[in-house]
Amino acid sequence: MPGPRTLSRLLVLHSWAGIVTGLLLFIVCFSGAVVVFKHEIDLWANPSLARLPRSERPAALATVLAQLQTHYPGATVESIALPDAVNPNYFAWVRGPGANARTKLALRSDTGAVVGPVDSQLGQYLRMLHVFLFFGPRWIVGFLGVSMLVLIGTGVVIHRKILAELFTLRWDRSPRVLLSDLHKCTGVWGLGFHILIAATGAWMGLAPLFEQGYEYLTTGATTTTTTAAAATQHGTAPAAMQSLDALHAAAQQAMPGLQTQHVSLRRWGSSSAGAGFSGKLGGHLASTARVDLDAVTGRLNKLHDPRTRGFWSLLNSLMEPLHFGDYGGLTLKWLYFILGLTPALMSISGTLIWLMHRGSSAVR
Repeated sequence: MPGPRTLSRLLVLHSWAGIVTGLLLFIVCFSGAVVVFKHEIDLWANPSLARLPRSERPAALATVLAQLQTHYPGATVESIALPDAVNPNYFAWVRGPGANARTKLALRSDTGAVVGPVDSQLGQYLRMLHVFLFFGPRWIVGFLGVSMLVLIGTGVVIHRKILAELFTLRWDRSPRVLLSDLHKCTGVWGLGFHILIAATGAWMGLAPLFEQGYEYLTTGATTTTTTAAAATQHGTAPAAMQSLDALHAAAQQAMPGLQTQHVSLRRWGSSSAGAGFSGKLGGHLASTARVDLDAVTGRLNKLHDPRTRGFWSLLNSLMEPLHFGDYGGLTLKWLYFILGLTPALMSISGTLIWLMHRGSSAVR
């Protein structure tokens, strides 16, 4: 059991870690609680899209691509999102000739006809706020996940009577005592969920940083830039493409159980064109399954099946579904939303407790 001096130091660490990161933690946790309904929010913000019919047999991908090329000649089709359990439509992202910004388009799922640009992307904005704080690198949010783990660890050690604090709410005491009880009670009830969210958030934010550092040390700084430069210097001659539906069928054959959610197109129409099919795996939580094919020959370029790539790849593929709760339907989303609000509320209550303590100390 830690001694009084250690507990005092942990209390100082807990307090200052909460004060320094409190505002950002509130923003990230609140936006994270709301963003579990990202697709529902996007439909709510675009009521005309929600009223479009849902097709049991969506239009062929080749039809969707042909419609895009007809309505936006000269534009580059970068990716296509397929209809899912929430969204009844196709979505596509296109970039006009010489344009820096992408346009998100909606298409009917039954005919593949272009509806037009999507008016609001509120759900995507909330996700950008949660994952990147709009403009920051993702490792900042990963660091906040580590900070949250520190707050959880120090809080558990400081408040050792966890079972007693499950139901300790002294309504007849001062506001500061009641706020402290609410802070501790909320933390104990949501402890398992808070650890899950903090650990998965820290992993997704910081793991790519460590991977890039490892690659830099082992392969050198010029590998990525050299490869990217080589890719742009060859394969620009026009060529006939395989049917997008034939490529999709080949991807599903190469990876049994693939439930395609997104199709990405690279240099489409040229001799170095490629198509990537990514999504989930049937009966599995993994979210990083991807098949890359040569769009001219149909040859398999790359296959990323987390089920066969070892423990760390499998673990990484579980992080996003566990963090965002998109694997258990609407009921699980509501549970994630309610529990996701608790760390945001705790960041506020912790700051208020600290300010009350500072104020009472100043008075004395």
